[in-house]
Amino acid sequence: MKAKTADKIATGVIYGIAASVAFVLIAMLAFILVRGLPHLSWHFLTAAARSFEAGGGIGIQLFNSFYLLILALLISFPIALGAAIYLNEYAKPSLFITIVRTAIEVMSSLPSVVVGLFGFLIFVVKFHLGFSILSGAIALTIFNLPILTRSIETSLSQIPNLQREAGAALGLSRFETVIHVILPASVPSIVTGVVISAGRVFGEAAALIYTAGQSAPTLDFTDWNPFNLASPLSPFRPAETLAVHIWKINSEGIMPDLSAVSAGASAVLIIVVLLFNFSARRLGNLLYKKLTNS
Repeated sequence: MKAKTADKIATGVIYGIAASVAFVLIAMLAFILVRGLPHLSWHFLTAAARSFEAGGGIGIQLFNSFYLLILALLISFPIALGAAIYLNEYAKPSLFITIVRTAIEVMSSLPSVVVGLFGFLIFVVKFHLGFSILSGAIALTIFNLPILTRSIETSLSQIPNLQREAGAALGLSRFETVIHVILPASVPSIVTGVVISAGRVFGEAAALIYTAGQSAPTLDFTDWNPFNLASPLSPFRPAETLAVHIWKINSEGIMPDLSAVSAGASAVLIIVVLLFNFSARRLGNLLYKKLTNS
């Protein structure tokens, strides 16, 4: 077989594999959106869920999902950023660094249900936090931290060493070089990684079933005292998220419009995750232009 012929066949096989993957993804998204979009309305997005009657919505579950995501990122991002800076800018090859990197790799491959069971035993039972947003946020931190650390470290490693040498030539310390040179240059990649990981966390269910709980108590949106369990800001209340709600109504739901609620909630979940992914690069570029004045 001639080299050109073999090259064309190999290229065709690669294109075929890529097209098949894209087709499966598009078909799955189209199926979910076609089934779910007709059921979406303002009432569905803001109303409380109903267990035994038709006409319920996903308002509280949607709020819980965003609130839990924000808390998880507030905890995990500073830790991941500091760990990534240390590993990429300061760490030298040693047994300790090898152990740390191995631990990150192992943690990033843990099934989410294992993280959920660990969170249940430690935070819910041992620390007596109960089924709460705080327990769920810590479990999501464990789930998201290794992935976020690797993403930020990769972003930092893509910055050419020439910029680090330029900072040293200007008399900047290593820390000043990282803060004023390396981080601004890596903002687009960091933001992209954070937003994509946020979309992954937003759709997580297994880790939250055992930590944040499977109930969504009625919230008083006029009460913003975080120490009141009826307050939306309380981190000590149970919080059924959108992904957990979808799992729950499909496994044990008895409302008459079960199919409509499940389809609509699934469509909302997919749309939010897609928005996270599509906005990642755009937001990163905007921040890069602002920080670098380019």
